[in-house]
Amino acid sequence: MLITFPLAFLLGQTPLELFAKGGPIMWPILLVSFLAITVVIERVIFLLRERSARQPEVVEKMLEFVEASEPQRALVLGQQSSDYVARILVYALTYRGHSLSNAFMRAANKELARFQQGLAVLDTCITAAPLLGLLGTVTGMMATFGALGEGDLGASAGKITGGVGEALIATACGLVIAILGLFPYNILSATVETAKRDIADASLALEVIIQKSDSAVPKGE
Repeated sequence: MLITFPLAFLLGQTPLELFAKGGPIMWPILLVSFLAITVVIERVIFLLRERSARQPEVVEKMLEFVEASEPQRALVLGQQSSDYVARILVYALTYRGHSLSNAFMRAANKELARFQQGLAVLDTCITAAPLLGLLGTVTGMMATFGALGEGDLGASAGKITGGVGEALIATACGLVIAILGLFPYNILSATVETAKRDIADASLALEVIIQKSDSAVPKGE
């Protein structure tokens, strides 16, 4: 019923009355709205938790240890941190003897998958909501034309206005869900891009440090 509150206020009706006048299509619209709200709340909680766990100074210190040829100290420091970039560095340094780049990429993909979780569902809700509203428009107008075909316009006036109201309410609710869902979706997508940049920055820094250390080793050794 949350999606009907603004419309009910504007039209001077209760949310339940507006929901009932929206027709059967309001049930899938309601389901989509609750699904979108659930995803947004879960993602906000996740991002707040990840933001509070960020320790960029730990990441910098780990890179300093690697540059100082003390990878073991970097591992110990990273294992004590809950920073997602630090976890990636720990995994990469643990398996660097096999393939540093592949290990880093595997750990990065796992962390990014956590950030992207739920975005596809939210995107689907944003896309489906106006389409469901459009479907409600079609069914409402079909009811209207069906009432018009009965011949007696005076007796069918209630059915005609009901069909038009069903079409408008369903369309409005679908658009409201899509518009309100678009803002958190863009914010969440921007957060994922920020995480990608942080990971890419750590990857480049580690690669530069490793290459610097390798070039510093005499070729005869």
